[in-house]
Amino acid sequence: MSVSNKPTLLQSTILGGTAAIFAVNFTHPIELVKTRIQVSNEGILSTCASTARHEGLSAFWKGIPWAYCREGSYTAIRLGAYAPVRDAIGAGSPDAPALLKFLAGAVTGAVGSVAGNPFDVLKTLSQTNRGESVPVVALVGRMYRDRGIGGFYRGVGVNVVRAVVLNATNMGVYDVGKGYVVESTGWARDSLETAFFSSFLAGFFMTVTVAPFDRIRTKLMNQPTNAQLYEGMTDCFVKTVREEGPLSLWRGFIPIWARFAPMATMQLLSIEFLYATFGFKSI
Repeated sequence: MSVSNKPTLLQSTILGGTAAIFAVNFTHPIELVKTRIQVSNEGILSTCASTARHEGLSAFWKGIPWAYCREGSYTAIRLGAYAPVRDAIGAGSPDAPALLKFLAGAVTGAVGSVAGNPFDVLKTLSQTNRGESVPVVALVGRMYRDRGIGGFYRGVGVNVVRAVVLNATNMGVYDVGKGYVVESTGWARDSLETAFFSSFLAGFFMTVTVAPFDRIRTKLMNQPTNAQLYEGMTDCFVKTVREEGPLSLWRGFIPIWARFAPMATMQLLSIEFLYATFGFKSI
C-alpha cells in the first residue's frame, strides 16, 4: 500500500482511539495527581505521598475504565478525525494556511468533547475519591439518581471550550511545527525525529493555553452528585478568581505539563506508527 494513501474518517478515528487507549495506560497516574491538586491545596509531592500511603499504588489508576471510554470517544475523534477533516477543508498540504489547520483541530476537539463528556465526569469523580473505589455500575447509578441524564453532561460548556483550545493548539502546532522542523533540520516529514520534536512542542503550548480551562472543568465536574456548587462556567471562573486569585487558574501547571507533554508525544507517535503500519500518509 502506498504511503500516499489517506485513511477514511472512520479508519483514522479508530486508529486515533487505539493510539489514545495505549497512551493513557502510562499517563493516567499523572492525570490523577493533577486532578487532585486542582481540587485541593496540596503540592505534587504531598499528593503523591498521601495517595500512596493511604490508598496504595493501585490508586494512581483509579478511574482507568472511564479513561479508556473517554479516550475511545473523545480522543479518538479529536486525534483521529483531525487529518481527514483538515484535508476536507483544503488544509492538507504542508504550506496550507495555519489558521485552517487550527480550525480543523478546533472542530474535531469540540465534537469529541461532547461525545466523551459523560466519561470525563465519571473519571474525575473516580480520581478525586480518596476512599475505596466506587464500582462502575454504582457510580453511574448514583449520578443518574441524583442528577439525571444532565449530570453526565456537567461542565460540558467549559469542556467544549477546553477541547477547542486544546486540540487547535495541539494539532495545529504539531502540524505547523513539523514544517518548521523539516526546514530547520532537513529531516523527513514522516521521520520519528520530526514527529517527536513537533509533538513535544505541541504539548508545551497546549499546557499554557489549556490550564485555566482545565482547572475550571475539574472544579465543575468534581461537584458532589447531590449538590451544585457553581451555576456554570462563568460562575465557577469568577468565584475561583475572586477567592483564589488569577494565578490559581494555572494551579497544577507542572503536573498538567508533565501529563500533556508525554501524552501528546505518545499519542501522536502512536498514531503516526499506526498510519505507517497500515500504509497511510503521515499527518
